[in-house]
Order: sequence, then C-alpha cells, then structure tokens
Amino acid sequence: MQAIDQNGVEVWMLDPREVQDRIENGTAYIVDVREPHEFDEARIASATLNPLSTFDPAKIKTPEGKDLILHCRSARRCGVAAEHLIVTGYTGQIHRMAGGMIAWAADGLPMETGPID
Repeated sequence: MQAIDQNGVEVWMLDPREVQDRIENGTAYIVDVREPHEFDEARIASATLNPLSTFDPAKIKTPEGKDLILHCRSARRCGVAAEHLIVTGYTGQIHRMAGGMIAWAADGLPMETGPID
C-alpha cells in the first residue's frame, strides 16, 4: 500500500491482491467508476457502479468499518473520481486499485460477467 498526494489529500493505492484480501475479510466497499457496458463485460462481484460520466459523490456512502476503494479499467478514471470526492468535501479515507481491472484480470482474481438483472 502506497499513499499518493492528490490535491493535498493522501489517497492510498492498493494492488489487486490487497483489494481481494479486504474483500475476503469484509472491509472493502468497492466503487467501480467504469461505464455500464464495461461493468457488464467483467466486474468485481461486490462492486457498486457509479460511472465517471455521471459520477455523483453524494452516492458514496461508505459503510462503517469498510474502506472505500475506487477502481476502473486502468486506475486513471478512479483518480478523477477521487478528485471529485476531494473537492466536494469527502472526509473519509480514499483508496484506489492500482492497475484497475487490467491488473485484476492479470492476477487471475475472480470476476463476474454479464448484465445484472
């Protein structure tokens, strides 16, 4: 885990295996900022969709005892989403998944596919 400075706020970068560990121990609140068609193609099972194109920081309600983890395809868009959260006054800790879904898939971690009913 490595912290980066984003607009004066520390944002923590997690590799996909660290994210998987947090999923397994029940401390991950994952927000996917990709677009709906990307989410339908492949997603982390526990992720909530909040696409960057319509990103609404007010929809981010991190449950007590969980870590907010933003992710996207390559970790670029989740950086933009983190900026939106910061400038709108989000006060919780923010994590981003390094490498996004590309790195998640490369590590062979579990994914769901297909549209959600």
